Amino acid sequence: MIDKVIRIFNIINAIQANPGISAKDLAFKCDVNIRTIYRDMDILELIAPVSREGRGTGYRFMGRFFLYPLNFTEQEALVFSLLPSMLDKEKLPPGFDTAYDKVMGTHRKEKSTQNNIIEDIAGIIQMGSPAYRKESPNFLQPIIQAILEQRTIDAVYHTQYRNETTERKIDPYYLIPRDQRFYLVGYCHVKQGIRTFRISRFQNVELTNESFDKGNFNIKQYLKNTWSIDRGEKNTTFRVRFDPEVARYIKEEELFVHPRMKDQKDGSLIFEVTVNNEKEFLKWILQYGPSAEILEPKAVRDNLKEQLLQWVNMYQ
Repeated sequence: MIDKVIRIFNIINAIQANPGISAKDLAFKCDVNIRTIYRDMDILELIAPVSREGRGTGYRFMGRFFLYPLNFTEQEALVFSLLPSMLDKEKLPPGFDTAYDKVMGTHRKEKSTQNNIIEDIAGIIQMGSPAYRKESPNFLQPIIQAILEQRTIDAVYHTQYRNETTERKIDPYYLIPRDQRFYLVGYCHVKQGIRTFRISRFQNVELTNESFDKGNFNIKQYLKNTWSIDRGEKNTTFRVRFDPEVARYIKEEELFVHPRMKDQKDGSLIFEVTVNNEKEFLKWILQYGPSAEILEPKAVRDNLKEQLLQWVNMYQ
C-alpha cells in the first residue's frame, strides 16, 4: 500500500512537470503497467482536480492546484532553518532574506499540502474493526507519514498470541495489504530485528523526531515465497488442479508469489507454486472446495483427506 502512496506523489510531480502526460508515459516513469496507473488515477481524482479532456489527451491539473517539490526531510528542514544564524549576514548578497523566506514558506506549504493528501488517502482507505473492540482508532495517517518521512514511531502494541501489550520503538518500512487487513513491516528496536505488525493491534502511535535508514532491506526478498503475511521457514512446492469453472478466475488472482500455470485440454488449470507457509496456502485453496484438487505433495493431500473425513463425521 505504501508503494501506491509514494507512486501517487510521483504521479503528481510528473503531471505538474509534464501537463498532458499520457497514462503510458506515467506507467513508464513509475515502472508499473498501465492498468495500475488507471487505478491510481481513480484515487487521485478523489483528492485533486485532474482534467482529461478526451481520449489520448493525457492528464493535467485544473485551476491552481500544485504540490511543491522541495520534499525536505525533517533533518534538512532543521538545518536550513538554522542557516541564517550560522552565516555572516554582512557578506551575504542582497535579496538573501527574501529568498530564504520564500524557500521556508514553500516548505511549510508543501508540508501542509502533503499532510492534507495523506489525510485524504487515509480517509479513503476504509478499515474494519476487531470484533472484540467497540472502537478501533485508525493509525494509518501517522504511519504513512512516518514511512514517507522515514521517522521512527513510538507505539503501544498488543501481541495477540501472547495476550501482551508492550511499548515499542519502530522504524516503519512498508505497509502490506493482506486479507482485508493492513500490516506494517519494520525494524523493532525492542526485538532488534525486522517484525510484522497488524495495524488494528496498535493502541497508540506517535511520530518521533528520530530518522532512520532502511539500508539494503529488500521487501520482495523478505517476503519471497510468502503466500500471505506469515513467513515460514520450510519451503513446500504445491501442484493443484483447478476445474475449468474456476480456472479463469485463478488467472486473475493478484498474488504476491509467482506461480507456474499450465492450461489443460479439458479447460482445467495446473497450478504450481513454492511457498514457505503451508497453512496460509491451504486456507486459500480450501475456499474453492471441490473445484481445487491438491495433487502434490502427497503427505499434504493425505492429511487433507483425513480432515475432510473428520468434517463428514461431524455433520452426520
